[in-house]
Amino acid sequence: MTFSRTICLGFLAVIAVGTILLMIPFSTRNGTWNDPIVALFTSTSAVCVTGLSVVDIGTYFSFWGQLFILILLQVGGLGYMTATTFLFLLLGRKFGLQEKMAVQQSLEKPGIQGSLQLVRSIVTTTFIFEFLGFFLFLPVFQRDYGWTRGIWYSIFYSINSWTNASFSLFKDGLIRYQSSVLLNLAIAFLIICGGIGYQVILEISVWVGNVIMRKPEKNIFSLNFKVVTSTTLILLIFGTVAFYLSEFKNPDTIGHLSLSQKLMVAGFISVSTRTGGFNTIDISQLNTASLFIAIALMFIGASPNSMGGGIKTTTLRILTSCTTAVLQGKEQVLMYQRQIPVSLILKAVGVAVGSLGVVILATTLIAFTDLELNFLQILFEVVSAFATVGLSTGITAILSVPAKLILVVTMYIGRVGVLLFMSAIIGYSPPSVVEYPEENLLLG
Repeated sequence: MTFSRTICLGFLAVIAVGTILLMIPFSTRNGTWNDPIVALFTSTSAVCVTGLSVVDIGTYFSFWGQLFILILLQVGGLGYMTATTFLFLLLGRKFGLQEKMAVQQSLEKPGIQGSLQLVRSIVTTTFIFEFLGFFLFLPVFQRDYGWTRGIWYSIFYSINSWTNASFSLFKDGLIRYQSSVLLNLAIAFLIICGGIGYQVILEISVWVGNVIMRKPEKNIFSLNFKVVTSTTLILLIFGTVAFYLSEFKNPDTIGHLSLSQKLMVAGFISVSTRTGGFNTIDISQLNTASLFIAIALMFIGASPNSMGGGIKTTTLRILTSCTTAVLQGKEQVLMYQRQIPVSLILKAVGVAVGSLGVVILATTLIAFTDLELNFLQILFEVVSAFATVGLSTGITAILSVPAKLILVVTMYIGRVGVLLFMSAIIGYSPPSVVEYPEENLLLG
């Protein structure tokens, strides 16, 4: 079995186990067997760290059901191979060459050296940030709900924020905490950190360690670090300004707020649409321009080796750099005085085209199954599912069963990756030894 099939089947296995757990009577508030579609949709959304839900999580599921969702989130956020490796390490099991190569492929690591150390670092980083989030959320939730519920809410939202999922225990999302500076900043911080990727976080930690220890050597950041951090910053600023200008006079979103609150909400939406998925305003009340901006930001998504989905910031930068090179008449694609390999350019094109194909196909199919919904609502829902964001205009619960199943498949493909998914289906193709003649083709 190929490594891509191992990873894809691993995610399916976790989704299947989660579906069974969420169907058991003690997972629901009313103590009856859960609807299989609801259980499947919720399990897939959790494992794929999306956050879309066809029911109100806070009232529909019992404590045990919510706990199962949280465990599925944690496993899905770490990734199947990372979670499995960590479990093997806890049990003292031997980790062979095949498992190391599977981890290498799932994390897009250049080699198998240091795979176990990387997994340990990923798990440690995850727990550090989730503990930090817990202590940041606790003062807010303890004040409003007491110690017992305050502790549970802090754990729940900390894991959701770090994994870039957006399950909420409140029916209105986080609208009630729209003016809470601490909660908004804490969630935004965890979403950003969870979305920039482990490699970037590790490089930052090394740099901070060198500064604290006052080591004389100069810290050299990788090309991945430079591209991810600069692109993330640009997108966050662009999203904040765009949402602020678009919604400035909308009384149903931020029009009635003060200037500082408008900026905070606009910034939070900008962060959240980059696969975070939490909302402090009613998404269905966004105007058309804002919805299109949100769709674009969701489709781009987070960065490689992160909790988020989408085509990734690096893919966007490679494609824009290719366009710039063409306009300048260059035959090489350069970023930060480094040449981008042709294989990487082809992969970026494959990711973008494959992702567009999935979104177009899913949108078309749901348009056939649910004729009463308008195009923009369907497109928003599909992109949110594919990019594992979790934002919705409010149509998730009223979708037909076929439409829900289409979203289940869309979330799954978005989480495992469109190229990995296609590789698992098609299988391994050995490199060809035949070289064909070149011929020009008209473009543009």
